[in-house]
Amino acid sequence: MNKSDITEKINVKKKRAAGVSILSNSFLIALKIVAGLVSGSISILSEALHSLVDLIASFLAFFSVMKSSEPADDDHPFGHGKYEDLAGFVEALLIIITAFYIVWLAAEKLIKFGAQYHFETDLGICIMLFSCVLNFIVSRYLFYTAKKTDSIALQTDAEHLSMDVYSSVAIFLGLLAVKFTGLYILDPIFAIIVAAIILRTGLSLTKKSANNLLDGALPTADKEEIKAILNNFKDRGVMGVKSVKTSKSGSKRVIQLTLYLPCKMELLDGHILCDDIEKSIEERFENVSVIIHAEPNCISEERANCTQCKKPNSAQKVKK
Repeated sequence: MNKSDITEKINVKKKRAAGVSILSNSFLIALKIVAGLVSGSISILSEALHSLVDLIASFLAFFSVMKSSEPADDDHPFGHGKYEDLAGFVEALLIIITAFYIVWLAAEKLIKFGAQYHFETDLGICIMLFSCVLNFIVSRYLFYTAKKTDSIALQTDAEHLSMDVYSSVAIFLGLLAVKFTGLYILDPIFAIIVAAIILRTGLSLTKKSANNLLDGALPTADKEEIKAILNNFKDRGVMGVKSVKTSKSGSKRVIQLTLYLPCKMELLDGHILCDDIEKSIEERFENVSVIIHAEPNCISEERANCTQCKKPNSAQKVKK
């Protein structure tokens, strides 16, 4: 299977996963809004708002994987992978905004708690339990697909739904507590707990997506593997590594290497060597772009190790 076939297969998986997320979120939003309005529970309405943000995130993820799958063009010579990073960043900001809004709604309820505040719990308990199960299944599917395709947009979407599971569990337990204790003040308190969980996730995802947008380096483990691959080519002429620069654009890793090669190595041999290095890196990392710049070892600090520099060339021999 060639690189274009692999890329197309990855794109199909990402689009399918994003579509499933949109359908599940749309269905759950309708259920939670009905349950929240019928019961009058602030925590259920907050959860409905959370799911609405999840739906927006799902649309962003779907749009981003559609755009990122487009081939490179004159305006985007390095591809469209940054669309995924941008979508992930916007989704993370939406998570943070949602968390603060839920806190505001819950705090308003607590402040006005002197007024009569009662609601029906049975419907909310059933809806929250169903929401937990469905979101757990869909989030596991999204996490699996995000890992296989290395998609930051799908991972962010999966984190949205994963937090939905935790928040639904918290609200489910809160409704049970209200039902059996009659302490309705627990409803906004549990809503604030949910907001804290959401906020933590949003901050974490913002940092990760911003790192990709700002061309942050790949993880240390990935860079160590790259160096290990280069060490395997020392016996074929790689005499040193000047720099290893890495970044990420969507699901694509971008690796730029500057290597020292023997000064008398023929151009064809150097080209073949660089091709083999690229092939080895591509076999280790899926969806990767490798750029190699070769420099003669004579200009490096390791010039003393360049045995070919010590050999007189033919012109010098004739002069002697």
